Amino acid sequence: MSIEPTGGVLPPPTDNPDALLVARTVAGDQAAFELLVIKYQQRVQRLIGRMVRDVDLVEDIAQETFIRAYRAIHQFRGDAQFYTWLYRIAVNTAKKFLLELKHEPTISQSALHSVDEEDETFFNRIEQSTSETPESLLAAKEIAQVVNQVLESLPADLKQALTLREIDGLSYEEIAELMACPMGTVRSRIFRAREAVSAQVKPLLDKQTGKRW
Repeated sequence: MSIEPTGGVLPPPTDNPDALLVARTVAGDQAAFELLVIKYQQRVQRLIGRMVRDVDLVEDIAQETFIRAYRAIHQFRGDAQFYTWLYRIAVNTAKKFLLELKHEPTISQSALHSVDEEDETFFNRIEQSTSETPESLLAAKEIAQVVNQVLESLPADLKQALTLREIDGLSYEEIAELMACPMGTVRSRIFRAREAVSAQVKPLLDKQTGKRW
């Protein structure tokens, strides 16, 4: 990826590793930005992969995302996490590609299994409730299909909040910032979305395990 250096005012010193790399990038250190690319490339590609069914486009959109981020890096002021800022760029870039191709964004079933490992979330607990037998694997596939169907049927605000939390692993604070609403509203939306998913998934888990989930 070839990127021309950008100009801008060097941000004040900070202990935040991402902000330090941003500061070095703004100062003209392209290698610092490459470190940010390495750190977030897979995460950005997973995000884009949930919006674009054509896997051949994912890498191109991800590359365009980082090019746009590099060109706008001087606009990053550190009032949000770097990934939150990058997330917006990735989503907008993917939407632009989809509009140009006249595709509709979708959430694939594989997206249900792309939560960051360190984040013990609602979907993780659903997965961990199944064992590794042929029957349970079939049941897990059925559960994933149900979860995806419920997600698609949710109102847009509930679906977005739950996806940001469970699939992207964002904090409540980051979600509130992205959705431009109070954190209490975020918690309420996620709770309601989880309740909707649970209502459909619990009977399947009860049937599999023979006990209430």
